[in-house]
Amino acid sequence: MNSTVSEELSAERSPPMLEVRHLNVWYGVTEVLRDVSFTVPENKIVSLLGGNGSGKTTVLNTLSGMLTPRAGNIIFQGSEIAGRASDKMVKSGIVQVPQGREVFSDMTVRENLELGAATRRGMAAIRNDIDEMYVLFPRLKEKQAMRAGSLSGGEQQQVALGRALMAKPKLLLMDEPSVGLSPLIVQAVVETIRQLHASGLTILIVEQNVGVAAAVAEDAYVLKDGAIAYSGSAPGLINDPEVLASYLGG
Repeated sequence: MNSTVSEELSAERSPPMLEVRHLNVWYGVTEVLRDVSFTVPENKIVSLLGGNGSGKTTVLNTLSGMLTPRAGNIIFQGSEIAGRASDKMVKSGIVQVPQGREVFSDMTVRENLELGAATRRGMAAIRNDIDEMYVLFPRLKEKQAMRAGSLSGGEQQQVALGRALMAKPKLLLMDEPSVGLSPLIVQAVVETIRQLHASGLTILIVEQNVGVAAAVAEDAYVLKDGAIAYSGSAPGLINDPEVLASYLGG
């Protein structure tokens, strides 16, 4: 058998990096997610879309260990991880870039990056990885001694992303990376996501911006009222008026 064909067949048979099965999450007496199931294949970008209040961020917070599901399974690299604490999730390789960036405003850019490596050991490797962040984001090298809160929105997004990458993720969770940014900066974010994917990183991206999702992801799931309402090709979403009108409001 041709080696390329053999590799493709092997990839098809291999289990996904992440498999979410019948996830149910409640806030007190309110059910926020119900029977949510989806998969994230290794070395792929998957997009999770939906309007405000659809449950997108709740999914990421549950995967990050900030919320405990009432029912369902989260299988990461073949192991059940539902209910693990946040620090355990980070150590296992699941790292989130939060919505709104949430940098530590009074800390310098470099201190924010160092904080991303809090679960790691080996200062030499950490310093080397910070240098790599400065290659990926040259503006951060220029402003490494400045307080992160003094940076522009796009620069703070770079700090938040660099901080997450310092944790050496296997699966990167990105929550609305384009929100509040100008179209020019959004395009730069898209190019960075593509670059990270090309390096072999697996990414689950939550978005309301269908254009961003279509530009970077291969597979897409749409949440509506806490349940999966659609799954299919991410690039195909932008040309599907029925899905856009029914689930994404446009």
